Amino acid sequence: MKQTPNRTLFSRRDMLTLGLGLGSMALAGSVGAQQSAPLMTRPIPRSGERLPVIGLGTAIIFDIGNDTAQRAERAKVISAFLAGGGRLVDTAPSYGSAESVVGDLLADLKVRDKVFLATKVRSNNNAEFITQMKESQQRLRTPKFDLMQMHNVGFLDRTMFASQLAIVREWKQQGSFRYIGVTHSQDQERANDRLIEMMQQEKLDFIQVNYSMAERSVEQRLLVAAADTGTAVLCNLPFARGVLFRAVRGQTLPSWAAEAGAFTWGQFFLKYLLAHPAVNAVMPGTDKVEYMHDNLDAGRGLLPDAAMRRRMAAHIDTLL
Repeated sequence: MKQTPNRTLFSRRDMLTLGLGLGSMALAGSVGAQQSAPLMTRPIPRSGERLPVIGLGTAIIFDIGNDTAQRAERAKVISAFLAGGGRLVDTAPSYGSAESVVGDLLADLKVRDKVFLATKVRSNNNAEFITQMKESQQRLRTPKFDLMQMHNVGFLDRTMFASQLAIVREWKQQGSFRYIGVTHSQDQERANDRLIEMMQQEKLDFIQVNYSMAERSVEQRLLVAAADTGTAVLCNLPFARGVLFRAVRGQTLPSWAAEAGAFTWGQFFLKYLLAHPAVNAVMPGTDKVEYMHDNLDAGRGLLPDAAMRRRMAAHIDTLL
């Protein structure tokens, strides 16, 4: 999601210039070392292929139609993302013009081969389901995707789910995409049991769920089930639609956050998620190159241990 304007960069600027009691020279050295570190990768359980832990979400932010100026800004974001070691770009036909914008920009930049491209499909009619995937091929200007995800399936009828899963498996077998998965982003807590059942009964490659410091229901059982079933986990809405940035507005980043490798609030929120061993990647969206750099830095350097994660969660709970 789009970050609340100026919050992430303001927090980071404070840390670098004032030190927030940590000692500005020591802090600057720590930040510099983190920025020069490689972006972390994690293996996709089904294949062992390594995927960078920071992805790029495109909901809302890439729904910009033919606006030339905004397309130029998004092109810079994609370029910064790839230059910083990112690969995973996640979109969907339900994101307005985002699929077309992503397809055009990847073609214009000639970087399709550098991107792990993920999209989604959702329809209660099998014929429309197939048509939608064909239309995604046209909009994204590629016959093949890295990941096709059945979208918001937490409450999908079991018969319909089985029928459509058979379709995407057939397309995968034919080489249209390399991985298949499911997503859910609505009423996450109520859908978790059904999603766990899907992972346990079907050999899904990926699952994409709402997971943020403001919405931690997947920690109770779903992430454990993902690890047990060898299902890769992608996290959408890692900033909870801006809820987290609004919660910390005017708040100083605690000095002990540096012990977890977090030097801005954005890094604080993302590193908490990435420290969970079941998480493969988080997918914040942004239209600012500066925020993209900050997001990528969350995937470098230290990650909090279990005790630090508890401390981070307790701190945020007092602000929400």
